[in-house]
Amino acid sequence: MEALQPSEKFKGPPGPVVLVIMDGMGIGKYPEGDYVRAANTPHLDWLRAHTVHTQLKAHGQAVGMPSDEDMGNSEIGHNAIGCGRVFDQGASLVNQAIASRALFAGAAWQELVGNVREHGSTLHFLGLFSDGNVHSHINHLEALLREAQAAGVRRARIHILLDGRDVPPTSALVYVDRFEAFLKELNAGGAVDYAIASGGGRMQITMDRYEADWGMVARGWAAHVRGEGPCFATARAAIETLRQQKPGVIDQDLPPFVIARDGRPVGPIVAGDSVIFFNFRGDRAIEISRAFEDEAFDKFDRGPRLAVQYAGMMQYDGDLAIPKKYLVAPPGIVRTVGEYLAHSGVRQLAISETQKFGHVTYFFNGNRSGKFDERLEDYVEVRSDRVPFEQRPWMKAGEVTDKLVAAILRRRNKYRFVRVNYANGDMVGHTGVYPAVQIAVETVDLCLGRVMQAVAAAGGILVVSADHGNADDMYEHDKKTGATVCDPATGQPKPKTSHSLNPVPAYFYDPAGVAGLRLAAQRGLGISSLAATCLQLLGFIPPADYDPSVVDVG
Repeated sequence: MEALQPSEKFKGPPGPVVLVIMDGMGIGKYPEGDYVRAANTPHLDWLRAHTVHTQLKAHGQAVGMPSDEDMGNSEIGHNAIGCGRVFDQGASLVNQAIASRALFAGAAWQELVGNVREHGSTLHFLGLFSDGNVHSHINHLEALLREAQAAGVRRARIHILLDGRDVPPTSALVYVDRFEAFLKELNAGGAVDYAIASGGGRMQITMDRYEADWGMVARGWAAHVRGEGPCFATARAAIETLRQQKPGVIDQDLPPFVIARDGRPVGPIVAGDSVIFFNFRGDRAIEISRAFEDEAFDKFDRGPRLAVQYAGMMQYDGDLAIPKKYLVAPPGIVRTVGEYLAHSGVRQLAISETQKFGHVTYFFNGNRSGKFDERLEDYVEVRSDRVPFEQRPWMKAGEVTDKLVAAILRRRNKYRFVRVNYANGDMVGHTGVYPAVQIAVETVDLCLGRVMQAVAAAGGILVVSADHGNADDMYEHDKKTGATVCDPATGQPKPKTSHSLNPVPAYFYDPAGVAGLRLAAQRGLGISSLAATCLQLLGFIPPADYDPSVVDVG
């Protein structure tokens, strides 16, 4: 790989180029429910009034999703920002692999299906149970089950992780009822026995990330593998009862449950079985994969490694080969901003709190775990609190900013490129608690003011944008009229906890005016263009195949 070529037009600022990613803070379509607009944001207001700025696409085909009806998310958003081009992402790749039947011809599918046929054992499916298309899609699960039936798999068990985060917050029964009807169709005639075996909310069990709370994985392991937990006759009965026990709870926070027949769990995972984790997105799939695959494991009392055949929908970490078997190859992302800068001798810093640390490192670097050059790259993680985000909506933004400002102002071995993620708008936005979301947005704005001062003092240039929207679209709206949808029981707006389809802002703050910034002629760009933009601001010629820069210099 060649180093970047220096630009003749602009050699870069004397200080660092700082990229701030305001996670989940887009530009709302509707005034009602836009808690970015409702919040007190004097620093964002100042940037809007005094700097070169525009808006960028952050969803759908602009970030590699199948259609423009698909929301963006933090994984593919950071992929796009970090690699400078648009790659087909997990949802698209799985759709293609199913349609072409390449998935079913692959070695992993053949091995797992062959294992259960040979031993008369059970094929298990575990994953996020919705059509949110951020981590998974129920259509993929149903396609796998249809093929399992056709392939002669007699017994299958499904372990459902309830969403309410990338889909409406209390929509679980919509998916359960649909799926039970689907299973009834497959089971008709008695040739197969396919059933839901366990479940629980995605923020309570199984889908932890970045080792923030291994207790989530332990609770999921107890329910899915050991069949331990409150038992119910059906998933519907479980959800209805748990909602009665915890009034106001949303799907992502429902506790684990187990489905039982005749007083016994219907589907513990035992030696000789095969297990498919059907999420395609990696961050919340790695820990449960390790629990199944690691020989030496000390994160919770798992016991000896369970002798099952295990595969992921995709490989979630290529560097660490997690998992070893997978059904669909992930996108092959190379030549990212971080890799180019490392090969060009540029000192870099990536910083965030735990909840988004992997996004400014692993995902930004094209789904790569390690550094490109240990001498030139520093990664700083501020450990996130283990409390519900709506109870502490400021999260660790202040501590992140303390470290960020110190890094910007350091005199020796100073960084030329700094990237930071503020998680608040997204993590608190997913809770649907409006006052907390407003505080989250105002927290980011407060911190942004400190960053602006530091960049000005250091002689740098600041780029402020987002990976997708969320806090900008907190109410459900009628798709035809745009009117706010209210809960008939309370008369209050129905909360929307998923990401939005809205564009995101991009502000370019050059306090000393050294770059002569102006918007580039091309419009309608996506967040992938931030890569070429940052390289240009650093004084380099962006790679020819990168999406064009948002600004011109000189």
